[in-house]
This record gives sequence, structure tokens and C-alpha cells, in this order.
Amino acid sequence: MKHNEYNTYYEGYIQQAGPLELLEGLKQSAETTVSFLESIPEARLEFSYAEGKWTIKEIIQHLIDTERIFTYRALCIARKDKTLLPGYDQDSYVAHGSCNYRILPDFISEYRSLRQVSILLFQSFSEDMLKEVGSASNSNLSARAVAFIITGHEQHHCKIIKERYL
Repeated sequence: MKHNEYNTYYEGYIQQAGPLELLEGLKQSAETTVSFLESIPEARLEFSYAEGKWTIKEIIQHLIDTERIFTYRALCIARKDKTLLPGYDQDSYVAHGSCNYRILPDFISEYRSLRQVSILLFQSFSEDMLKEVGSASNSNLSARAVAFIITGHEQHHCKIIKERYL
């Protein structure tokens, strides 16, 4: 993947995604993430390691929201929609997500469904569509970069949960 396909802000996520192919990365990441989430003790799900930090449930909701937003971006870019795609306020999404009232099995069910839809979306793209570059948050972004960003972003947050929450 070329550096003109994404903002350097996403470099760390793309590196964390590792050497797997796009679809295999999404599939393996989903299996690993679900297994990890299912291992978290229920008593820790509403824990926050510091004032103003998200709870584990809020992080899970953030992963779901981010994947939805980024797959929408990939769809627009792959279809050559030149509409400028805005950023989003992740803190507002978390603050208004009411996710601490939800139970883990519901999050996991939603996550699995969303990931399956994401995989199907990326499978539907031709090689040319995956390489298509558009603009999101005032930066270049290719459809294929999105898949690696989703995977790496998820791994980043799972690592934070392991290191700071458990």
C-alpha cells in the first residue's frame, strides 16, 4: 500500500494490522477480538482506569461505531463518490451511546454481524475499487487502507484494554 492512500495519523494502525491479506486480516482480527472480549470479566466491563477515560463497554461501542463509519467511507471511495467525507467526534458518539446499559453478548452479536457485513463489502470490491483514493477528514484515503485501519485500530484498543483495564 502506498503512503498517499492514507493520512500518516493511521500509520500505526496499518502497521498493527500486520502482514495478512486484507480479507484474512479482517476475519482473523474478528476471531481474536471476539475471543478476547468474551474473556473479560463482567465486573471489569464498566471499569475506567482514570477519570475521563472510557469504560471497556464504551471502547467496544467505539470499535463498532468506527467500523461503521470507515466502511461507509470505503463504500463511497470505491464507488468514486467525490463527496467530501467529514471526520467524526468519537467522544460525542461515546457520550451519547448509552452503552454502559448494554450487556456483553449484545455487543458481541452486533460486532460479529457488522464484521460479516464489512467482509462482504470488501469482497465485493474489485482490485481497482480497493485502490481508489478519495478524501475523508481532509486527507487521502483508499478503500483498501480502510480495511487495514479497522483491523489495526481494533488491535490497538484491545492492547490498551489488556494493559490498562485488566
